Amino acid sequence: MISILSRIFIKNSKDTKNPVVRQAYGMLCGALGIALNIFLFMVKFLAGQLSGSIAITADAFNNLSDAGSSVITLFGFKMAGQKPDSDHPFGHGRIEYISGLLVSIIILIMAFELFKSSVDKILHPQAVEASTLVLVILILSICVKVYMYLYNRSVSRKIDSAAMMATAKDSISDSIATVVVLLTTLLANLTEIQADGWCGLLVAAFVFYAGFSAAKDTISPLLGQPPEPEFVKRIEEIIMEYKDQGVIGIHDLVVHNYGPGRVMLSVHVEVPSTGDILVLHDMIDLIEHRLGNELGCSAVIHMDPICLDDEKTNEMKQKVAGIVSGMEGNVSFHDFRIVQGPTHTNLIFDVVVPFDYKMTDSEVMKYLQDKISELDENYFAVIEVDKAYC
Repeated sequence: MISILSRIFIKNSKDTKNPVVRQAYGMLCGALGIALNIFLFMVKFLAGQLSGSIAITADAFNNLSDAGSSVITLFGFKMAGQKPDSDHPFGHGRIEYISGLLVSIIILIMAFELFKSSVDKILHPQAVEASTLVLVILILSICVKVYMYLYNRSVSRKIDSAAMMATAKDSISDSIATVVVLLTTLLANLTEIQADGWCGLLVAAFVFYAGFSAAKDTISPLLGQPPEPEFVKRIEEIIMEYKDQGVIGIHDLVVHNYGPGRVMLSVHVEVPSTGDILVLHDMIDLIEHRLGNELGCSAVIHMDPICLDDEKTNEMKQKVAGIVSGMEGNVSFHDFRIVQGPTHTNLIFDVVVPFDYKMTDSEVMKYLQDKISELDENYFAVIEVDKAYC
């Protein structure tokens, strides 16, 4: 259905990198989610009243909250698609993440309410009756929720949306919960074992897990998470295509995500210090434009001149490389240069250490400074400790 609706209502529906198309997908899924969840609420509420099951009735109100979540998703995509303005120069893309977080909070609230209702049902049990109509409604609900999970997951992958994936996880948890309700209802009628309240607790656990998982997926991009490895690899590939024109290497790549389709990056590109600065600058401009056009991002490149033909610099760089390679963990260095004076020589470089490295930054600096001093007491290390952001 979603494929048919997208072809009807979304122009150029296959161009999912287009922010307008992406927004249209989010709003379409939100509208369809509202309609289907309101339908499920009505039929499940009827089934709950007919059977006297607190689990079914609670599941019905869970679907009503899902309809509210779909409203948030719809307006979230609508607001996220607004153009940048003077108050928000980087756009409004992160509103999509906020809407996903609100959906997660609603799911967690419903889990808590369901937990309370289930405990009350355990303390005050009532018989549950299951007519053919009730069973048909539950089976129909499971099928609808599985379908909603499949199309939300498909669209989430297509447009790379954490909010849509949160909705998909909510749908699959609902379908699992309803399966449990169905089995418990059948158990009550076949064996007279009243496990309705306990079933409600199990459903509450499923709903809570879905809410927690969805919250985690939306909080991470809000706080700032590393870019996808494929994205980083493609950046490196594009830049290193200019190796024959002067690019030696790259470091200090930082990617800022201001919402889907709104990415800014900065990177240091190493070039020979003896090169023509105007020619090299023209190359850097070309790389920035390529990154923008091919990856849909705004790129800023810092050009680092590297000395290649100084024998003393190369000798000391090899010695420092040996010291760094002897350190445990993924430690590297860059921007190496030396400044020789009448009384001492400064070895200047940046060292990159992981966030979870066993040594503190100050300990890393002291270790390297001591090791370099052992080479020659007139050598002084001037070190800047960097972190690997990608």
